[in-house]
Amino acid sequence: ILLVKNFYNLMKPRVMSLVVFTALVGLVISKNEIDLVSSVLALFFVAAGAGAAGALNMWYDSEIDAIMSRTCLRPIPLGKISNNQALYFGIFLTLVSVIGLYLVSNILSASILALTIGFYIFVYTIWLKRRSVQNIGESDENGDWRKRREWCDWREWREWREWREW
Repeated sequence: ILLVKNFYNLMKPRVMSLVVFTALVGLVISKNEIDLVSSVLALFFVAAGAGAAGALNMWYDSEIDAIMSRTCLRPIPLGKISNNQALYFGIFLTLVSVIGLYLVSNILSASILALTIGFYIFVYTIWLKRRSVQNIGESDENGDWRKRREWCDWREWREWREWREW
């Protein structure tokens, strides 16, 4: 059971829940009538695809995660899951989710899921995350980002105050 929990955490469940909610909204507002079983299965495969992206992200970032305070308690840095296990799990989930969504839904949905996983891994994780401070979390890598943000907040407040007094 503990191993299952570690693999579940590897899939970044908080991020996964946002993706599933977005897919659910799409199903609800769809003009087409979709049966309940297909809807539930489609949501499951979308969740698996989001989990695959999370697992592959953690696999790629495992060295950085080990030294950052925000991420050092993730399954790979703690040694509860090996890098290879995370990689194979992410690839397995990618294949299952894309093929499953194709079988339950259609080629367009499966293609969009595959492109989304690819974008998250290759564009965000590998390319943008290391080259920009404009990513989701503040890390120890860019510690002076907090100082720059505070300076910007102070500057905006000062400009607002000057404008208001004018």
